[in-house]
Amino acid sequence: MAFVVTDNCIRCKYTDCVAVCPVDAFHEGPNFLAINPDVCIDCELCVPECAAAAIFQEDALPEGMEQYLELNAELAQIWPVITQVIDAPIDAEQWDGVKDKREHLII
Repeated sequence: MAFVVTDNCIRCKYTDCVAVCPVDAFHEGPNFLAINPDVCIDCELCVPECAAAAIFQEDALPEGMEQYLELNAELAQIWPVITQVIDAPIDAEQWDGVKDKREHLII
């Protein structure tokens, strides 16, 4: 099992979750984070740290978020690992909670 970053991370990209990951499973893109399912050890430490409530266990993904399981795996192969907290985008609070942000994902 692995954890999956879902839709609400897009354009929010809070990074508090990466600081607690014991195996460096997070990868950073321009406006989204992804978890490498081959590295994730299912420890759940990242979940309470996610300010956008965008991280779920793969077998507990909310309805409509199933596509993010494969997307995380794909993006983790092309994006670099992130291990340090960085500032969220200046407009992150405005995007937090906006539905259906997939079209805004920059790969």
